[in-house]
Amino acid sequence: MEKSKELIYGLNDCPPIRETIFAALQHLLAIFVAIITPPLIISSALKFDLDTTGFLVSMSLFVSGLATFIQCRRFGPIGAGLLCIQGTSFSFISPIIGAGMLGMINGKMNIEMGLSYIFGACLVASVVEMVVSRLLPYTRKIITPLVSGIVVSLIGMCLIKAGINSCGGGQSAVDAGTFGSMQNLGLALLVLVSIIFFNRSNNRFLRMGSIVLGLLIGCVVAYALNMIDFSSLKGSGSLNIPVPFKYGLNFDLGTIIGIGLIYLVTAVEAFGDITANSLISGEPVEGPVFLKRAQGGVLADGFNSFLAAVFNSFPNSIFAQNNGMIQLTGVASRYVGYFIAGALVLLGLFPVVGKVFSLIPDPVLGGATLLMFGTVAAAGIRIIASTEITRKAVLVMAISFAMGLSVELVPGILDKMPDIIKNIFSSGITTGGLTAILANAFIRIKE
Repeated sequence: MEKSKELIYGLNDCPPIRETIFAALQHLLAIFVAIITPPLIISSALKFDLDTTGFLVSMSLFVSGLATFIQCRRFGPIGAGLLCIQGTSFSFISPIIGAGMLGMINGKMNIEMGLSYIFGACLVASVVEMVVSRLLPYTRKIITPLVSGIVVSLIGMCLIKAGINSCGGGQSAVDAGTFGSMQNLGLALLVLVSIIFFNRSNNRFLRMGSIVLGLLIGCVVAYALNMIDFSSLKGSGSLNIPVPFKYGLNFDLGTIIGIGLIYLVTAVEAFGDITANSLISGEPVEGPVFLKRAQGGVLADGFNSFLAAVFNSFPNSIFAQNNGMIQLTGVASRYVGYFIAGALVLLGLFPVVGKVFSLIPDPVLGGATLLMFGTVAAAGIRIIASTEITRKAVLVMAISFAMGLSVELVPGILDKMPDIIKNIFSSGITTGGLTAILANAFIRIKE
């Protein structure tokens, strides 16, 4: 297909090294915070120590690099062969925290056990997305835009709780009796306002780097308030050696089902991202070439999440924001993806990188994530709004949000249930998502 007139470099063009590096840096700016934030939130919620948190951040960067290379390069049937950037997904945070809580023994977190349950569930459940990639045409009839919009909205709504906890200071502030202090909330508000300010700028570089700049301002102020201690960075090793299954594997049926549902939805989202990427890159968006590319991309999405579990990281998904970056830069060359992948792998190999970001105080992180999670919820509403809101759609939304938010707001409602039921339905995302799928399939209303 002919290169789009709006593109400077098409999919298979090889830009000069200077322009390639410049385009790669802009993509890295757009995704870096999004990659490191999920492990930071999960670690904070599960009370992991600094070394563990730093290692998880490093592995997230390392695996995101491998995953991006696989997507861009395409190996056999695996990969879209487009400039698709992959990174740790926000969608899985809530069920992953639930899985990690299985490592809680007598009120104390056994880190190794908690992580073994997380990676075990992520490893097994990733097969769902790989199977879905082979059944894409049929899956899209079950997971309609209405269903995926409901699930995405629930993901954002359920994660806001984690964001506001971080704003208050997180678990460490609860233990110290300073949760919700003026200092913590003021710092979170400063970060939030800074991000909004930069995001509203007419300068595109300030817009792209709004989250990074907001976090930087927050960290500077936090350091001035003695909330950051760099002495803990002493003794950081010179190199992170990725060790497969470092924490072992444990399996729990409830968490596998819960995480499997998210994989089902992310498969449909990945299909949408690949469609958008193909369109922007001037490539076909229908026909056998496109179908092969879409199936390969979704298969890679699942395979990369499998790979993430092997190398002690969290599930990966295609980043939609990079489609906007392709439009901004006019560069759709997948060779740029190789540079991005290489940079992420290198960053992941140095322990000091992960540890530095692990020092970000909870209120600073909370100010950013609160906005990011709100954006996720808004994105879900946007998907729903793109569909025809019939009586059936209203009914499906009503019952799905009611069921999903009920277990999230009143978790004690499941205390009398068997453990397997409790583990499956304790996540508002899982409960609301399953309700949406079933309600959409079985509710029949004649208009």
